[in-house]
Amino acid sequence: MSAGAASGRGTTGGAPTGAGTPSASTRGTSTLGGLAGDVRSTPLTRANPLATLLGGLVIAVALLLTVDVVSAGVALALELCLLPLVGLAPRTLLVRLLPVLVASVPAGLVTTVIGRDSGEVLLGAGPLTVTEGSLGLGVAITLRVLAVGIPGVALLVATDPTDLADGLAQRLHLPHRFVLGGLAGLRLVGLLVAEWRTLALARRARGLGDAGGPLAGTRVVAGQVLALLVIALRRAMRLALAMEARGFGVPGAGRTWARASTLAPRDAGVVAVCTAVAGLATATAVVAGTWAPVLG
Repeated sequence: MSAGAASGRGTTGGAPTGAGTPSASTRGTSTLGGLAGDVRSTPLTRANPLATLLGGLVIAVALLLTVDVVSAGVALALELCLLPLVGLAPRTLLVRLLPVLVASVPAGLVTTVIGRDSGEVLLGAGPLTVTEGSLGLGVAITLRVLAVGIPGVALLVATDPTDLADGLAQRLHLPHRFVLGGLAGLRLVGLLVAEWRTLALARRARGLGDAGGPLAGTRVVAGQVLALLVIALRRAMRLALAMEARGFGVPGAGRTWARASTLAPRDAGVVAVCTAVAGLATATAVVAGTWAPVLG
C-alpha cells in the first residue's frame, strides 16, 4: 500500500503538513470501502468527515433520548428531504439503505407484540396481544430505527475514508497506528466483497455451490465464510508487515501527513443543519405532548 493510499507518510520529521492537499473538487469521490459507487460533488461530500460524524451523532442522541412517533417522524421527513445531498443516484442509495429498511420492520413488529400493553386490545392470540399502546410504541420504534439508521448509512457511504483518517489523526489527535490500521481495513472492505463473489463462482464451478435445501445452503454459506475469513487474515498479516516495513509503525510526534485536514464554513453549516433537524424534531414532539424521555 502506498503512502498516499494510507493517508500518512511512513516518515517522521519536520516536513510541512498539507503537501499534496487535494482540492475541494476532488473530495468525496472515494467513499468508505469503495462501496458507494460514483458520488456527485455536493456540500455534504465536500465537508470535513468530522463535521458529518458530529452531525450524525447529534441526530442520533436526540432520537435515542425519547421513544415517540412525532420526533422520529419529523426527523425522518427532514432527513428524506436532505438525502439528495449524499450525492448518490436514487437506485444506488436505495440499495445502500436496504439493510436499515429491512431491520426496521421486525424491530417494530416485535415491539408491537411484546411491548407494554395499554389502551384497547386490537388483536389477541393467547398470551400475545396487540393494544393501542403497543402498536404506537411499535410504530415509534420503526420510525426511530429509520431516523437513526438512514443518516448513519448515508453519511457513511458519502465519506472519504482517507479524509476521515486525516481528521481523526490531525484534529482529534488519535494514535496514528490505530487510525492508519483502521483506514487500511476500510480500504479492504470493497476487496472482501469482490473476494466473496469470486469464492461463490469458484465453488459453483466445482459443483459445491448448488444447495439442495435450507440446511445444505447453510453449510455452503458457512464454508464460504470460513474461506473468506482465512483469506482476510492472511491479507491482513501481509498488509501489517508491509506497513511496518514502510515505516507506518514508527513512533514519534513528528509524523507528517500527505494531506491536511482543514475546517471550513461549510463544515459548521453541516453541523448546524443536523442540529436544526434534531432540535426541530424534539421541539415538535414537546409541543405535541408526545415527547417521552427514555430515562424519565
